[in-house]
Amino acid sequence: MNDGFPTGDLYCTQCGGELHPDEGQIFITCPYCTSTVYLDKSRVVFHWYLAPTLNGDEARGSLARWMAGNSTVKDLDKKSQIIEQSFAYFPMWYLKYRIGDSKEDSWFYPAAATSVTEISRIKLPAGDLRKYDHALEAQSQSPTVPLETSLKWLAQQGISEEQINERSLVHFPLYFFKYSYQGDHYSAIVEGATGEVYANIYPAKSEAPYRLAGFLAAITFCVWPLFQSWGE
Repeated sequence: MNDGFPTGDLYCTQCGGELHPDEGQIFITCPYCTSTVYLDKSRVVFHWYLAPTLNGDEARGSLARWMAGNSTVKDLDKKSQIIEQSFAYFPMWYLKYRIGDSKEDSWFYPAAATSVTEISRIKLPAGDLRKYDHALEAQSQSPTVPLETSLKWLAQQGISEEQINERSLVHFPLYFFKYSYQGDHYSAIVEGATGEVYANIYPAKSEAPYRLAGFLAAITFCVWPLFQSWGE
């Protein structure tokens, strides 16, 4: 093959069965155990998705309750106007790693560029992950941030690659909102399984700190992968 995959054998991380992807194929179902995996150059990782429990109207309701909460300016839910709403299964790198001999922790990292960097705080709800269904591809956002980039970010947190014992790509059901308030436009994300809201720039009770922190976070996330690519 000359499509970026290794010339050696690839094996399913679930059952150990040998995989034979077609040229250019990045998503493959194991013919032995039916696990769905994502191929990232020399790495094979699990590929999951999380089913939504909220429809579009319910997601909008979650956003309205967040707007009416204590973090935002008073009556933001009444004084703002939603100007755009969309839905997509958004990819996140999900890495499990060892701490010491007996403890295990996990970490998420966006697998595609986004200005709402707060979704790095995303957590898995109690429900089980499901094997990725190729029927979802029309609504799924493709990963653009390499797994290697997430590994480097995790290394900066003091976690070495040797500590990682499971790598997965998880597509989360996310509702994306754009809204206006007093002439300014803002973005927010509602996670479709739990209704959790993520936003790093919004009209807060003390606006300046949130604006500055959100701006710096967005710049860092969007620019860093470019530096990583230039350095390779």
